[in-house]
Amino acid sequence: MAGRGGILLASLLILSCFADTSFGIVHFSSLKRTLVVTASPKTGQVLKAGDDKFTVTWGLNKTFPAGTDSAYKTIKLKLCYSPISQVERPWRKTEDELSRDKTCQFNIVTKPYSAANQSYEWIVEREVTLGTYFVRAYAYDSADAEVAFGQTTDAAKKTNLFDIIAISGRHTSLDIASICFSAFSILALIGFFWAEKRKGKSSK
Repeated sequence: MAGRGGILLASLLILSCFADTSFGIVHFSSLKRTLVVTASPKTGQVLKAGDDKFTVTWGLNKTFPAGTDSAYKTIKLKLCYSPISQVERPWRKTEDELSRDKTCQFNIVTKPYSAANQSYEWIVEREVTLGTYFVRAYAYDSADAEVAFGQTTDAAKKTNLFDIIAISGRHTSLDIASICFSAFSILALIGFFWAEKRKGKSSK
């Protein structure tokens, strides 16, 4: 019976592995870091959402053997939170299972894969929140599953980090419009009282 139990357990483990594969479950720990990714912001540089821009460059690490990238079809660049910007923020939590991972929430660009180095200039989107960031690139296969990655920081995600200041939510044009509307309302009110006062004098 013990032998049958061991066989059953082994069978379940094998089926579990096949289930993960068939349902497209990918773990970050299973990916090889085969891409070299750099970004133009200097360490500690502060960028403003909605205004500033930076350049990202990526390509295959040439130290890997030929054919390493044979399954790569697409590259997706993402802006990712550093650990310091994830503290006490479970909605930004890092998970090994990529379908549940919240580290990289902002898409920069999606491009067909090329073995040659490529670059892209990105204007920081207005929706980007206040935080400290790095850039990560994922390589996807024909089934749109992650098969490799590269990032601008080290494995501990502590180097080559930069900051982004979130947009305040108010714009000069809106402030001017608000001031003009308030001034018009005051003038209209004064005009109304003046007209009523004049009308009162005329009736007397």
